[in-house]
Amino acid sequence: MGRYTGAVCRLCRRQGEKLFLKGPKCQADKCPANKRAYPPGQHGEGKRRKLSNYGLQLKEKQKVKRIYGVMEKQFRKYFKIASKTKGVTGKVLLQLLERRLDNVVFRMGLGVSRSQARQIVRHNLIAVNSRRVNIPSFLVDKEDMIEVKSSKDKPKAKLKENLELSKERTVPSWLDFSAPEMKAKVVRLPEKSDIQQVIQEQLIVELYSK
Repeated sequence: MGRYTGAVCRLCRRQGEKLFLKGPKCQADKCPANKRAYPPGQHGEGKRRKLSNYGLQLKEKQKVKRIYGVMEKQFRKYFKIASKTKGVTGKVLLQLLERRLDNVVFRMGLGVSRSQARQIVRHNLIAVNSRRVNIPSFLVDKEDMIEVKSSKDKPKAKLKENLELSKERTVPSWLDFSAPEMKAKVVRLPEKSDIQQVIQEQLIVELYSK
């Protein structure tokens, strides 16, 4: 699957708001999104045009895709699943994204960003219910146990360092997390109120419902 490999600060500038894609680095004063608070490109400093309804819907979809680091094909797949699942489509969509294993590792504080959490999963350092899982899109479920599985000291030291860097970030209540053991249990499925960033999921539903 393709993956965006460009400068992530450009994504925040294009979105017009901080998406915190680089973790603590996004808080620094020298962050490009702070220094150049306008869209990237030759005409970025020009007057912004007012977006149409479609433009607002598309912008919100792009925002959520960038936050969770998923591509269009996978995002459409999540929406299709959400639309067939009992419940409010937009909220089910966000719940699916929150249940991704790379997001759970990020929420635990083991990764300072979702992209780093994805690498941690890819490097076979995470186990779900005592079985190693190296698929970032793996969906955790209620009662699942997520823990670090590594016999090497270097990866563990890095994860402990990440925990220290992420200590100001609150672990959501749907995870029962033990920092000393680097282990978490899914006590319930996530809800929209557990997401720290403001997302208007109804705009995404309207976009895909056309």
